[in-house]
Amino acid sequence: MISRVRYVLREMWASMSRNKTLTAATVITSTVSLLLFGLTLLIQRGFDNQLKQWSGGVEMIVYVNHGADAGQIQVIQQELLRNTTVVASAEYCDEACATKVAETIYAGDTDTLQQLLPKIPSYFKVVPVDKGNSDLLRSLKDSFRGLPKVYDVSTPDQAVEVLGQLQGFFGVRTLFIAVGLLGASALLIWNTIRTAMFARRREIEVMKLVGATNWFIRLPFMLEGLVQGIAGALLGGLLMLFVNNDWTNGVRSFPAETGLEGFVVTDGYPLWVFGAMVLVGAVVGAIGSGTAASKFLDV
Repeated sequence: MISRVRYVLREMWASMSRNKTLTAATVITSTVSLLLFGLTLLIQRGFDNQLKQWSGGVEMIVYVNHGADAGQIQVIQQELLRNTTVVASAEYCDEACATKVAETIYAGDTDTLQQLLPKIPSYFKVVPVDKGNSDLLRSLKDSFRGLPKVYDVSTPDQAVEVLGQLQGFFGVRTLFIAVGLLGASALLIWNTIRTAMFARRREIEVMKLVGATNWFIRLPFMLEGLVQGIAGALLGGLLMLFVNNDWTNGVRSFPAETGLEGFVVTDGYPLWVFGAMVLVGAVVGAIGSGTAASKFLDV
C-alpha cells in the first residue's frame, strides 16, 4: 500500500515537472478565477451588511428611545399596526438586536459605534402592504414621529436604493465572470493532463501490457489535476484574505460622510469563503483531470 502511494506521488510530481509552463498557467488561472469568486461572495456580504436594516422589504424604521419599557413599546406597535391598509408588519428589534446590527453597520467606524452603544435606541422595521408603492407609508412619517418615546423615523434615501441596485448589478456579472474563469481553469487542467498522458503514451502501453489496471494508471494524473486546483484555491484564498483586510483598514480611514462603514466583512465569513474556495478548486481540478484521464487513457 505504501509503495503504491509513493508511486502515485512520484509519478504525479514527475508529470508536473515535465509540464512546468502548463502547470503554472493552470494554477494562475485557477488562482484568478477563485479569487474573483471569493471576492464576489465578500462583495455581496458587504452589500448585505450595508443594507442590513432595510432587508426583507422594509420601507420605514421607527426608532424608539433607549430605556423605553414594554408598555410604551406595545403602544407604539399597536399604533403602527392600526394602519392595516398601509402597514403589513412592524417587527420589533430590541436593544440587544439593535446592538448586533450596529456592530455590523459600523464595523468600519469603531469610534461612532462606541459612542452609539451606551444609549442605543431599539426600533421597529415597518413593511408596507404595497411594496411597490411606499408613498402612503411615507405620508405617515410625521404622525409616527409624534408617538410617545419615538426617537426618529427613517425611510430609505436615494443612496440606499442605489446600493440595492448595485448589489444586483455587480453580483450577477462578477459571478458570471468567475464561473467563466472556473470553466477555463477546468479546460486548462484537462489540456495539461491530456498533454502529460500523450507524452507518456509508450509507458502507458507498457503498463497495460504488464497488467496495470486503468485506475492504477489514471490515479497520478487525476491527483495532478486535483493538486493544481487546490493550489490555485489556496493562493486565491490567501489573496482574498489580504484584499479583505486591506479594504477593511482602508474603510476605517474614510470620512464618516461616505456612508461605507458597513461595507466590510469582519466576522468569520471570509474564512468560510476560503474553505468554499478550496472545495470549489478541488472539484474543478477533479472534474478536469478525471475527464481527461478517462478520455485519453487509450493513447
